[in-house]
Amino acid sequence: MQYFDLLSSACKDIGMDFDEKMYNNFIKYKDLIKEWNEKINLTAITEDEEIIKKHFIDSIKIYKFSPLKECKKIIDIGTGAGFPGIPIRIVDSNKEIILLDSLNKRLKFLDEVISELQLNNISTLHGRAEDFSKKSEYREKFDAVVSRAVANLAVLSEFCLPYVKIGGYFIAMKGPAIDEEIKEGEKAIGLLGGKVEEIIKVEIEESDLQHNLVVIKKVNNTPGKYPRKAGTAAKNPIK
Repeated sequence: MQYFDLLSSACKDIGMDFDEKMYNNFIKYKDLIKEWNEKINLTAITEDEEIIKKHFIDSIKIYKFSPLKECKKIIDIGTGAGFPGIPIRIVDSNKEIILLDSLNKRLKFLDEVISELQLNNISTLHGRAEDFSKKSEYREKFDAVVSRAVANLAVLSEFCLPYVKIGGYFIAMKGPAIDEEIKEGEKAIGLLGGKVEEIIKVEIEESDLQHNLVVIKKVNNTPGKYPRKAGTAAKNPIK
């Protein structure tokens, strides 16, 4: 139980309980990441403690935005190796989570994680963010959209805000230097129906890592012409 206290302390910081079952799930998850990372490129972070801190604890710190605890239906855009979606689900079994990614082999890994950890109410979706938010069953249907280190805020908002229902939240997990990115993304955020609600500083236990949660509330419907076709937002961000 080498990392139990570390993870337990992180959960205490976000006002959540932590138990042995959660711990065992995190350890299984870590071991699967290391095993699969030899076959496909999941992460450059391969040391056990670094995975715990930089991936798992970083992911669950999204709960520093406490209204997320009340959100039931969540989609994780560009989930990669499952961050933050799987850690969110490990510490709170009452969520319904979709993990969306464009790379099928990563989703095969995630499907194995879901199976091995016996997680329910969580599924994977293969495709591009711009395509699924045009479909009625996904558009403006989620209480929260989360995304970690995928693109700059102007681009990311076009990927994510179309999924958020009015009154819901888009939470972007960002690095320490965020002011300029928020300034550059303000027009896109407003145009897409969002409003920056708060920026929450996040610290990781037993490290000097500092990150930010950019919390954007959905206040208006996203105009029907957004998102633009796949690839357009990255090449020509809304400015």
